[in-house]
Amino acid sequence: MKYSIVPLNELIKQFECLPGIGKKTAQRLAYSILEQPPERAKQFAEALITAREKIHFCSCCQALTDLAICQICDDVTRDRSIICVVSEPRDVLAFERTREYHGLYHVLHGVLSPLDGIGPDQLKIKELMSRLSNDEIKEIIMATNPTVEGEATASYISRLVKPMGIKVTRLAYGIPVGGDLEYADEFTLTRALEGRNEI
Repeated sequence: MKYSIVPLNELIKQFECLPGIGKKTAQRLAYSILEQPPERAKQFAEALITAREKIHFCSCCQALTDLAICQICDDVTRDRSIICVVSEPRDVLAFERTREYHGLYHVLHGVLSPLDGIGPDQLKIKELMSRLSNDEIKEIIMATNPTVEGEATASYISRLVKPMGIKVTRLAYGIPVGGDLEYADEFTLTRALEGRNEI
């Protein structure tokens, strides 16, 4: 007879549904939950349910928030003439960690990928375009990943925005700090040359 605990197997299966979690990691997480005191496991479950129920898209930038308008959009000290367009909500956190960017954001919730059935209507492009009717916006920074899909998305949005007289820029890509030129591909080296700065 095969040893099996149905609730444990179900918990492992649920953890496996998360991106980047394989069977071994799912098992470790499930056992870790079971080793917690019952109150701690209950807090974990409640936090999960509360987050799913209360977190939604900001009505302005489409980032995640538990308010009607996120704290960034609501912050009057932010530069309202510039919008950084990113693919996913987690990209906003990456930029905020730098403490160097003080403009607004717009989250697309993906990138164009015709092979996966993701076209412009599946992304938050209409919402971006409606924000651009505001005369205050002077620049859009396209900060999608340097992949084929990310580049296609940046080009598509750039073609829509440029006729509006708004400056469209792209993040400079190049050699990471501590990286070896020997291992950089041609595309990365080309981008590094194009994005070079005076020192």
